[in-house]
Amino acid sequence: MFKPSNDNHRRFRRQGLRILVDYQGDQGLQCDYATSLSAGGLFVETECPLPLDSNVKFRFRLPEGEVLHEIEGRVCWRNDQGQDGAPGFGVAFTSGQGTELLGRELEDIE
Repeated sequence: MFKPSNDNHRRFRRQGLRILVDYQGDQGLQCDYATSLSAGGLFVETECPLPLDSNVKFRFRLPEGEVLHEIEGRVCWRNDQGQDGAPGFGVAFTSGQGTELLGRELEDIE
């Protein structure tokens, strides 16, 4: 398992919510649940985490949201076989476009 070393110093507030996300990387189009989301990135829960440094394109809507978010990111950590939590991978968004709108929409979720 690899995780970023400065978990306690996040730039964006995280929301613990479960939303279906479509994402595309080198392995093709996939669909899984994101269980943590912020304007800076997300965590995708999956039994088949993508390789570190993979570029990924995401599409998703927030619960009861009307905006279809399309954001690019890079896999910055992964949790294989559920060590210390659910298996999956963490992504840092790399495209500034769309993250500001996502951040505003996340602020409206209680």
